[in-house]
Amino acid sequence: MTLLKKELGRIYRHRRIRKQITGTSVRPRVCVHRSLKNFYVQVIDDTSGKVLLGMSTLAKPVRSQLKSSGGNANAAAYLGEIFAAEAKKKGIFKISFDRGGYLYHGCVKAFAEAARKGGLEF
Repeated sequence: MTLLKKELGRIYRHRRIRKQITGTSVRPRVCVHRSLKNFYVQVIDDTSGKVLLGMSTLAKPVRSQLKSSGGNANAAAYLGEIFAAEAKKKGIFKISFDRGGYLYHGCVKAFAEAARKGGLEF
């Protein structure tokens, strides 16, 4: 019961966040989702309704470098570095960060700091 309650709270928070954050072609939205075992991230242009880039800890270049689970902060940080490099290849330098209703700590914070370090500007 408490897990359902927590997940509903996260969904309500995400809806509140989404009222203010939108992605454009100039500054697309980066949306994150985390599960117990993996971390997922997408770059979304909300004006055209398209996903420009999507990655997760399940991707081969990320998974081969991880020694443990893809759901911890180290995996999220490594994904942030790889994600920033891929986004820069596609010409994406400025983004709007959508934390998906999750609190800004742990995996979400590790990913965001690694992406900033990789050259993305939020």
